[in-house]
Amino acid sequence: PPPPPPPAAPAASAASAAARDVPEATRERRLPTYHLHEECDSFDVVVVGAGHAGCEAALAASRRGARTLLLTLSLDRIGWQPCNPAVGGPAKSQLVHEVDALGGEIGKMADKTYLQKRVLNASRGPAVWALRAQTDKWEYSREMRLRLEREPNLSIREGMVTELIMGDNDDVAGVRTFFGMEFKAPAVVLTTGTFMAGRIWVGRKNLPAGRAGEAPSEGLTENLVSLGFETDRLKTGTPARVDSRSIDYRGLEVQLGDEDERWFSFDERLHVPKPQLACHLTRTTAATHALIRDHLHETPTYGGWVGAKGPRYCPSIEDKVVRFKDKESHQIFLEPEGRNCPEVYVQGFSTGLPERLQLALLRTLPGLEQVKMLRPAYAVEYDFLPAYQCGPTLETKRVAGLFFSGQINGTTGYEEAAAQGLLAGANAAAHALSGPRLLLPREGSYLGTLIDDLCTKDLREPYRMLTSRSEYRLVLRSDNADARLTPLGRACGLIDDERWAMFQSKMGNIDGELVRLKATRVKSDSHPLAAAAFAASGVAADKPPSRQSFTLEELLRRPQVDSALLEQHGCGGGLGRWQAEAVEVKVKYEGFIKRQEGQVAKVAGKMNKQLPPGLDYHAITTLRMEARETLTKMSPVTVGQASRIGGVTPADISSLLIYLEVGIRQQRNKDKAAASDESKST
Repeated sequence: PPPPPPPAAPAASAASAAARDVPEATRERRLPTYHLHEECDSFDVVVVGAGHAGCEAALAASRRGARTLLLTLSLDRIGWQPCNPAVGGPAKSQLVHEVDALGGEIGKMADKTYLQKRVLNASRGPAVWALRAQTDKWEYSREMRLRLEREPNLSIREGMVTELIMGDNDDVAGVRTFFGMEFKAPAVVLTTGTFMAGRIWVGRKNLPAGRAGEAPSEGLTENLVSLGFETDRLKTGTPARVDSRSIDYRGLEVQLGDEDERWFSFDERLHVPKPQLACHLTRTTAATHALIRDHLHETPTYGGWVGAKGPRYCPSIEDKVVRFKDKESHQIFLEPEGRNCPEVYVQGFSTGLPERLQLALLRTLPGLEQVKMLRPAYAVEYDFLPAYQCGPTLETKRVAGLFFSGQINGTTGYEEAAAQGLLAGANAAAHALSGPRLLLPREGSYLGTLIDDLCTKDLREPYRMLTSRSEYRLVLRSDNADARLTPLGRACGLIDDERWAMFQSKMGNIDGELVRLKATRVKSDSHPLAAAAFAASGVAADKPPSRQSFTLEELLRRPQVDSALLEQHGCGGGLGRWQAEAVEVKVKYEGFIKRQEGQVAKVAGKMNKQLPPGLDYHAITTLRMEARETLTKMSPVTVGQASRIGGVTPADISSLLIYLEVGIRQQRNKDKAAASDESKST
């Protein structure tokens, strides 16, 4: 009999019909982060943890072309801000600008989700201007997840990694999860935050957790120790959250955002102003301090049952009361956590006191006499791995292909984590794909300073980036972060064509304007700009000018003259605000900048000298024994890194330089002798 006819194609379902009606742009935004026809257990890079370090690492790796898997304990907490939902501040804002200059996301997310923005240190020079944004923590997390889901090379999945899969040559080959799933990859980035063997404390009560309400990661610490890594414990804390509707704001000092808004991202397409919310300021009282002193023995630190070090620059309220006994009061900031929720973050009021005392403590603050507490404060201790076990790419020295990033390296802060994540992710992709590594010298960026500090110091307390940690602050400003780093990002495949074209256009405009300012002259006695500049500078109108004419550059260099004055008198270059500001900073600080650039070049010549891999420091008899042991442990890559290691003196560095120079001369003589013998034999 003839074969039966093929079955008719099923009618399109209502869902598929609806999908066809969705605009194409929307469908592209909702593309899945994996493809069913591809293997789902083999990747180029696996990133463990989806906090700020993990998100930047995964995006950087995928932008470089690596097929990347991001594993997280909870898909609902991607890019979460468990402590203060704020981005930026002194030195931290410089890190955010630098991450953006390298193609990262934290600055874009802060610009998109901010509740309030303020510039700190605005009365000082541009080297220490610090943009700080209070953000909506729920919107931030949602936007970050959407960004990850739009990245075509990136897959996201829930899972708790408990073990590394090792290759045959002391290299990493993938990860294994608690439920036995294996994901193969030649490069793995660990960004575990506070989750490795995390334990939270409220008074004497404790439970295993990475954050309140979230389970810790168990087993990974033991696996890393079995591979020879050194681990230690750190702690941090977060204050209570209170109900905004129960706060009496009438007597509190109001802190409004800046009307003149600034931005973290250099991409001006993202500069969209939003309505800003107010923050408020209150202070501790004598009753606050008395209650804390009476119950110090009930806190984990002063009670003695938690010995892990906490952050020096973000102390608990009990630390403030104990360490600063002469102060009668401490500032406390009340900051909203979201645009559409009543939760308020009580900044500066983290505590380890039992929950039964926390509400009474909060009610000693003016304006909070009838406050309702929504979430208690708690401390969290967790495992970390001292970062001297990593090199300048954040690849570990012990296991090839394994990278550490974020709080696992002993840092504190979203900005420090994001910066490390971008570097680790970019270099993990380079390892997997045999591409160029992203290396940032200390003198070239705050990010380079951060990495150098982590890799050369045996840190045993949470590390926070500070402007004082950089020796070259004047040349490492926020406004020139793209000029310093975007070409490096482009060379490593982190900057796309569109962003690169925007950067080149900006640099061309700035260079052209500097040439124009230097070449254009105005007459001192007849041009209105000259008269306005003299008046702004406090020069008497009847005083004759010292010269017949001045260049626009010379007038702009005066402290009281700005780009707006040039525009007002028809001498502006037609640049946008941010390009004009960059030009103005270059002109006004030219002498100081050139002097510091000369210092950088002089130091870099000697300090960037490479140390041979596997150098036997015990064979250098002119080094002190302490220096030999320390250098062997830390394995610095350059002479500069060696000079910044604790326990290594300038005399040790001189001995090291002499040893290297003698070795170079001996090798040169050997090469000459070998060449001479070869010529004689021929």
